[in-house]
Amino acid sequence: MKKLNSNHLKLIAIIAMTIDHIADLLYPGMPNSMISNICHIIGRLTAPIMFFFICEGFYYTKNLKKYIIRLFIFAFLSHFAYCFAFGINYIPFSTGNIFNQTSIMWTLAWSVVALYIVYGKSNLKEWQKWLLVILLNVITFSSDWSCIGLMIILSMYENRNNLSKKMNSMMFWTSIYALVSFIFVNKVYGIIQLFVILVYPLLKGYNGKKGKVQWLKWFFYLYYPLHLLIIGILRVILYGNIPLLFN
Repeated sequence: MKKLNSNHLKLIAIIAMTIDHIADLLYPGMPNSMISNICHIIGRLTAPIMFFFICEGFYYTKNLKKYIIRLFIFAFLSHFAYCFAFGINYIPFSTGNIFNQTSIMWTLAWSVVALYIVYGKSNLKEWQKWLLVILLNVITFSSDWSCIGLMIILSMYENRNNLSKKMNSMMFWTSIYALVSFIFVNKVYGIIQLFVILVYPLLKGYNGKKGKVQWLKWFFYLYYPLHLLIIGILRVILYGNIPLLFN
């Protein structure tokens, strides 16, 4: 039976994300240790749940403009929290690195724009749509989960009513992300990305309902930057002003 509503899934995502980021704090650079790997594998539940609810949000929102504006405000605030948490320069590309320059929220916000371009009511021709999608891939390339997150969301929305196809498309794009991460970022990180498949039974148990606690909607928005702020404070206390990711 489908017993999980949206609040349940989002709480699971929050818990998994917190475990993931605590592992980043306690095991900087993502070393190949059992405890670190287990924590990061649990953390792989977070991104696909986020992708799933971006698709749901686009489908059900009554005011797309407000939804997009809210996500971009959220992405802007989260950029500073994300950089502070992991010791990344607030100015993208200032250190020569092209990966993980801002949070996944940047990708999520632009993904809604991409969904509108491809699946919204517009007079754009197909070549114009995909030219814009390519542009959005460039814009989101440097964020956490890169432009792959955007392509996952587009493909998940295309297969919105078929969970098996949705998962297959997610794993196709995730495999590309894992390969690139394995070669250019961190081998352990690349392999662990493939564990996003563990989200399947959770999404299969989703009943399509919101849940009774309405204020949780805003809790989800606030928790992301606030928990990153705490991670950043602990980082400075424990190590000084040094980066945590892949160094």
